[in-house]
Amino acid sequence: MNKTKVRVLIVDDQPQVRSALRLLLQVKLGAATVGEAGDLEQALELVGVEQPDLVLLDWELPAQGGGAALSELRTVCPGLAVIALSSKPEARRDALAAGADAFVSKGEPPERLMDSVGDCYRRS
Repeated sequence: MNKTKVRVLIVDDQPQVRSALRLLLQVKLGAATVGEAGDLEQALELVGVEQPDLVLLDWELPAQGGGAALSELRTVCPGLAVIALSSKPEARRDALAAGADAFVSKGEPPERLMDSVGDCYRRS
């Protein structure tokens, strides 16, 4: 990656998923995790304050779902790169149609996520 450290916000309702993603990003990419949010309200607050380069967004986020969350995040921070994550590979079409920059199934190898983060970061 040709910039400094990529600044990532992780949005997932499961603390253990957030922790695993943070560790993976730090070890594999040297990324700076600027925050973790368990719901959309926390995510919106952190996006406004921290101005991350990209967001890893749980597409199955309870209460609002990924599409609504993506729309609200982009309202707060237009042009924000967002990678949708889901344990349901069939959500790929909906996530990309809603405007996610990339989609990664939680069942895919970690390298797939790292490649997507790198691609999105280079485009930003």
